Amino acid sequence: MNLKILVATHKKYWMPNDEIYLPIHVGKENKQDLGYIGDNTGDNISLKNPNYCELTAVYWAWKNLKADYIGLVHYRRYFTKHNFRNCEKKKQDILTKTDFAAILKDVDIIVPDKRKYYIETIRSHYNHSHYEKDLNETEKIIKELFPDYYISFEKVMERTWAHMFNMFVMCKDYFDEYCKWLFTVLFELEKRIDISTYTVMEARVFGFISELLLDVWLETKQLNYKEVNVSFMEKQNWLKKGGLFLKRKFF
Repeated sequence: MNLKILVATHKKYWMPNDEIYLPIHVGKENKQDLGYIGDNTGDNISLKNPNYCELTAVYWAWKNLKADYIGLVHYRRYFTKHNFRNCEKKKQDILTKTDFAAILKDVDIIVPDKRKYYIETIRSHYNHSHYEKDLNETEKIIKELFPDYYISFEKVMERTWAHMFNMFVMCKDYFDEYCKWLFTVLFELEKRIDISTYTVMEARVFGFISELLLDVWLETKQLNYKEVNVSFMEKQNWLKKGGLFLKRKFF
């Protein structure tokens, strides 16, 4: 199996030794060299990184990377077998080529475990966290350009869970199909919304929207997927995260 898992990063960081993992410097154009391959070679959208986040790596792989299977993780988020708390144990627990091959024998795609919001739908969570008009415009685009996806879009928006982080592993044929659809939607959205007054955080709008679109694509295609645990390689302040979640919900 020729498998490549992109590790999106914007800084020098610990990386797995397994040959399947390919560190890629996202937003590398006009930035200091980190010693990793950059998303600014070949056909690329590296300069869009402030707005597209890790998707500049996804686009680069779509246009330039040859492999039978392609995936994406983050420099601080990986697919793992268990949910250890110790960071060193997490590093040792990251899925290997053998692990991925065993899973992909039985399913089409690997995605992260569901992220559950319980008291909010995906639509209401996005609207409380970001600009509602951007999600509404995305809905219009899908209804206009991809009407076959619209029922799935509505269904996903009413769920209280999602597969987040733009993390996945899939065969190249599905990857090409997904990217063609995803970037058609996002490039059209880019034409329709004005982000010139957005904060640095909100300017990442196309990255935020894309996190919701993977499930729309999966729901429409009815592909068989496997949910896998995701480990964050650093300690997280869950009290702070929970507080911010409730603040966005109620205030």
